[in-house]
Amino acid sequence: MNHPSPEVVLNDDRHLGPLGPKILRIAGGLGIVLLILGLVLGITGSGGGMSRFLFAYTAGFAFILSIALGAMFFVLVNHLTRAGWCATTRRIAEITMGTMPFLAILFLPILISVLMGYGGLFSWADHEIASKDHLIHLKAGYLNPVFFTIRWVIYFAVWMQISRYYLGGSVRQDDSGDPEITSRMQKWSAASILLFALTLTFASFDLLMSLAPHWFSSIFGVYFFAGSVIAFQAFGILVLVLLQRKGKLKKSVSIEHFHDWGKLLFAFVFFWAYIAYSQFMLIWYGNIPEETGWFHTRITGSWGGVALILVFAHFVIPFAGLMSRHAKRNLASLSFWAMWMLIMHCIDIYWIVMPNQGGHGHGEAPGVHFQALDILAIVGLFSLFVAGAAYIGRHCSLVAVKEPRLAESLAFENA
Repeated sequence: MNHPSPEVVLNDDRHLGPLGPKILRIAGGLGIVLLILGLVLGITGSGGGMSRFLFAYTAGFAFILSIALGAMFFVLVNHLTRAGWCATTRRIAEITMGTMPFLAILFLPILISVLMGYGGLFSWADHEIASKDHLIHLKAGYLNPVFFTIRWVIYFAVWMQISRYYLGGSVRQDDSGDPEITSRMQKWSAASILLFALTLTFASFDLLMSLAPHWFSSIFGVYFFAGSVIAFQAFGILVLVLLQRKGKLKKSVSIEHFHDWGKLLFAFVFFWAYIAYSQFMLIWYGNIPEETGWFHTRITGSWGGVALILVFAHFVIPFAGLMSRHAKRNLASLSFWAMWMLIMHCIDIYWIVMPNQGGHGHGEAPGVHFQALDILAIVGLFSLFVAGAAYIGRHCSLVAVKEPRLAESLAFENA
């Protein structure tokens, strides 16, 4: 069978062109307007007040952060394994993880609330609450505003350095064609993925698990990781499909690439379910009040309905839907499941974050009460995230045109 040569990529429409500024204006403008509306509602006390806005903002931030971290994993693991199949699609992941500086800015409202000692989001940040709660007091060496700030400075420093090194190196290679750049990126991928694993794990503890300071789970970092990979695989598929509908990357990205992206999405749907069940089963079997309380809040009352949605709509239904070869090679079907999983991941994050609002992870927490604030904060942050990705990718090629494994990627076929 004849395969396209790397020269085909050079003749492909592989730049955002006018589409970049258009996305930047629309997504950026929408994000700013939605967040301002949400902030106004929070300040005026409508729909739950500032506490509700900050919880919704945290859920939205965790959602977009997970997409960027999933993209970082995609880049690192493909360099680590020297994978060639993904060479024509890896730039999408590089651009996505390149949004880390924007995410650092978007994290500031959460950080400021902690430094101000506001206990309406993280109860441990309020010295008065922490001093009266024995368990929180025992964790004060870790859960305190100063150390929290230091940790997040480290997290973003690591993430921004990794994203700058891999995106910057890949873009420089477009000009120089130096294969040693790929060799150096492969060399540093093992250390980078170790740093990635550590920072992602502790960031998930700090951003999500510490919302319920009485609760702890050593497997929670892996749970967040699984969701992050799902989020990026779904996001990446949608981006690639939309780009091709705009006439871009039609020669560089084939149905074979989409098939493998679909297989990765399918694999992590199952992996997420395995980790979710493992976490639940071990905590249920251990029957320790500090651990079971977190799940009790989320599987009883109206939150129990959301838990059932996650069981069936985050695992059972997409697992069956993505199982066939046809579902992963038909772009309409694959796009549907990618959108489905992106929404399910958002609901998963919402289910993790929002029950803490009012109950702080122990005692009675409010049931499911969707507010306009929730939509405004989550959609607003996602819009700004998309705008940030468009800003990063506005000038560079959407394909690494001088990647040494480009020919291998173009010739790639699924069995």
